[in-house]
Amino acid sequence: MDLQERIKSFAHLGEILRDSLNDSYVTDIGTSHDRSLLNTLIDTQHKHNPWFTPENVRRSVSAIAEELTLENLIRWTEAYPELREKRNPLKVGVIMAGNIPLAGFHDFLSVLITGNNLIAKTSSKDYELIPYISDTLCSVDPRFRNRIEFTEGTLTNFNVAIATGSDNSSRYFDYYFGKYPHIIRKNRNSIAILEGDETNEELEALGTDIFSYFGLGCRNVSKVYFPKGYDLTKLCGCWSNFRGVITHSKYANNYDFNKAVYLVNKETFYDSGFLLLKEDNRISSPVSVLYYEYYESQDAVKQQTELLKKKIQCVVGKHNIPFGKAQRPHLWDYADGIDTLGFLLKKKLAGIL
Repeated sequence: MDLQERIKSFAHLGEILRDSLNDSYVTDIGTSHDRSLLNTLIDTQHKHNPWFTPENVRRSVSAIAEELTLENLIRWTEAYPELREKRNPLKVGVIMAGNIPLAGFHDFLSVLITGNNLIAKTSSKDYELIPYISDTLCSVDPRFRNRIEFTEGTLTNFNVAIATGSDNSSRYFDYYFGKYPHIIRKNRNSIAILEGDETNEELEALGTDIFSYFGLGCRNVSKVYFPKGYDLTKLCGCWSNFRGVITHSKYANNYDFNKAVYLVNKETFYDSGFLLLKEDNRISSPVSVLYYEYYESQDAVKQQTELLKKKIQCVVGKHNIPFGKAQRPHLWDYADGIDTLGFLLKKKLAGIL
């Protein structure tokens, strides 16, 4: 299978996902795919993981489907001339996160688009969606079946490792994968920088960056920097469309718990009725809480965030990622800023076989 064939297969996968989400029956090039299975998975994931509501699963599938186009895949891979060279495939062990639906998809795609073999351990919180994507891809081109393996146990028989988890789990990953070429991702959070003259539409879009996936993703905004004197009440008025999050039992439990802690400790916070805003110099806020901090000047906030860059996944604002787009990364927007394709294509990795 050459690069062009792999690109066409993933582009067709994207077409299938888009058609399935749009309630169309997909059948061409000798394959058939029943849209009902995807929609059933979307509607039932919350039974295994209450955070995976149908809205959030659909949001994640849609973001992936929109990126998997022939144009995007070609643009992404054209930056890597090595992809056209003949190489022996690596066995890449991947431990996937489960904080949001399909969090491990980009690693799945990266391993296979580079012509390598995947040995994947899915998260117990998200163990159906990636195998569904895999089965769909294999229906497009059955040759992928020999390149994809899922395991429930410890990863074995691999050459290279990619693991995503918390700061705590990264210690285990460092110990277990330290002797192999590896990428190990830890906790990161995203921030937004407001300048004070944002429109109501931009502020509402920022709400999407905060509330999508209940704020559980590393690309969700967990802290906002405001110019000194900014009126917080303006924000909450623009986020009324997200008030429904408080009806979700697990989110509501977090909201009640954090509010109780702040009240008992007599800490100052602003209560919108569905989100707690608290001034704090940290960037990783709990579910249902948004941290904020005031800044004196643009230069000052840039210097401050530069010091935190190893903890920041992305920055939302007028001069950074557009409002509302934090959770819709392009194929070339790599987690933690680590070029996964570049890593998998390193000459020294080819030499380990």
